[in-house]
This record gives sequence, C-alpha cells and structure tokens, in this order.
Amino acid sequence: MNKLLTLLLVLISSLVYSQYGNRDGNRIGISVGISQTTLFTDNFNASPEMGFAGGLSVRGNYYNNWSMIYGMQFFSNNFSLESTFDQKIKYNLQGVQVRLLFSYNVVEDHVSIDFGPVLQINGKLQISASDENKILEGTTLRADQIVDISPVSGNFYLGVSAGSRTVRALIFYEYGFTNILNKLNSDEALRVLNNGDQFKGNLGTINGQIIFNL
Repeated sequence: MNKLLTLLLVLISSLVYSQYGNRDGNRIGISVGISQTTLFTDNFNASPEMGFAGGLSVRGNYYNNWSMIYGMQFFSNNFSLESTFDQKIKYNLQGVQVRLLFSYNVVEDHVSIDFGPVLQINGKLQISASDENKILEGTTLRADQIVDISPVSGNFYLGVSAGSRTVRALIFYEYGFTNILNKLNSDEALRVLNNGDQFKGNLGTINGQIIFNL
C-alpha cells in the first residue's frame, strides 16, 4: 500500500510539473473538505457517516467550453452497520483516488459541471477494538470478519464547481459501480455466516470541498 501511494504521488507530481505553464488555462488546485458516505447493500443495515478528503488536481483547457481535470485525492470515509441489539458499528475506510474528469464550463472561470471515472485504491476497513466481536444484524458474522474488502474499486463522479479563478466551492457525488465487498466472496466460510448469500455492496459518497487554485 505504501509503495502504491508513493508511486501515485510521483505520478501526479510529474503531471503537475509537466502541465504547469503549458497553457494559460491550466490551473493547479489544492482541495479539502468533508464527505458523507454510505454502503448500498442488501446484506447489512447501513447508515451514512461523516468523513473528510483532500487532494491535488490539474485543470487544463481542452476544446471550446470543455476542460479536463486529473488528479489525486486522499480520503477517510465512514459508514455504520447495525449489529444485534440495535447497536451501530462505525467502519472507517481510508485510501487514495485517481481521477480523470471532463468539465463543461457553464460560465468560464466561474461555474462548471464535472463528470468522469475515478479509480479508487482501498485499505482494509477499520473498526474500534470494542466492536470487533459484535455480531452483524441478520447474520452470524463478527464485525471484524468483513474488513478485508476489495483493494481496487471504481466510481463515477458527478459534480458542480462555482466561484472565482482562485477559489471555488465543489459539490460532487461519487457512486461506486464496482462491488467493494466482492473479495469476501472468495471465502466460502464467510458466505455461510452470511446466510449463504453473496456479498455485494456499492459505496455512495457526497462531498463538499473548497479548492484553492495556484
């Protein structure tokens, strides 16, 4: 995981320096903000929780009113699953995203609509030590038995940014179109504890961020 993050940092740095100053419309942005994430699944009862994210991006002119955005973002997202006795167990997911977005400039330098694919690299889910042995509602699974999720997933990004050339507000939604729980299906014992059902879950995250363009 650390080697992968280092590789991604080198990649985005090279992209930034190769593009900076190449065209007048290019801008390097540093963003930070909050997120609300939930897990869409029939296996468990999930609830959204708050998290945060931040990263680096490059916006470049493309054609007429179109631009392209590419960059990297680190995130720490949270969601909750219900255990027996109506207790909530908070799961934390940390990782990094690489984005390649198309952007339509509704009002040049002020308002844009952004959309495109996101590659997401996931760490294992993290929970409090006091929650590890709790049983997830509707199953015989312990809370700590589902933390080893798929390490790579894909999202679709749709958002709006508005503001000035130097500071913008971002509101965007990301839906995970891949099954982030798919790795759990390779363990037959876990499927038995999950009532014999396949594990299936898709992340949904809404983000509010501020971006500072250099």
